Amino acid sequence: MDRIIYTAAGGAARVLEQQAIISNNMANVSTTGFREQMAIHRSVPVVGQPGMPTRVSSATMTPGSYMGQGTMVETGHALDAAITGDGWFSVQTPQGEAYTRAGEFAVNEQNQLVTHQGWPVLSNDGAPVEIPERGSVTFTGDGQISALGAGDNPNDIQLIGQLKLVNPPAQNMVRGDDGLFRVAGGQIAQADPQVRLVPGFVEKSNVNPAEAMVGMIANARRFEMQMKVIQNASSNAERANSILSTN
Repeated sequence: MDRIIYTAAGGAARVLEQQAIISNNMANVSTTGFREQMAIHRSVPVVGQPGMPTRVSSATMTPGSYMGQGTMVETGHALDAAITGDGWFSVQTPQGEAYTRAGEFAVNEQNQLVTHQGWPVLSNDGAPVEIPERGSVTFTGDGQISALGAGDNPNDIQLIGQLKLVNPPAQNMVRGDDGLFRVAGGQIAQADPQVRLVPGFVEKSNVNPAEAMVGMIANARRFEMQMKVIQNASSNAERANSILSTN
């Protein structure tokens, strides 16, 4: 009887872990540039003492993320940009260079181009992008940045740099706890001139709300089924004990 409870309890635990991942995806449906997190179950051998295999359990893994294109939304903001197709923006964090699809940029007090999290956006030379004070910024499709200072003649627009746009293999990208992606092994991705962006747009999350909701409902039903199995096993054990008990 304990095997039934063990199996059902393990299944219920896996369902709760997957539910947490789906809930996180649902919570980020409106997050710019968010990549849907995937979850799978895999078997794990249970080894007893002294090293003899006893049973097989299971574990939930998050092997990667769905890298499909999210919905492109026009904002009209000069500092917004969205990558079309494959590719990433490069940003500087305390843990080193990282990559994001979120192109909602702003200018901080140091006149640096930053993400909504405050991380400096990097140029092709690996340095933060410096924006002229009160300057008007324009992006081109290949990531070049032009700026016109406040009060300057419209004909005096100047090229101030180019965004570092990268496109490492998707299987090498690892999601960090901060929501940013990095190349496995701590490597630095090289700029890819083939990456293109669209100024004045942002890319929304690629999570499908309907599919996520269906997944949450299905998981809730699976959890109820596992709990029902545990209740039935406990009830059967009580009946068996009552039959075997002597007065």
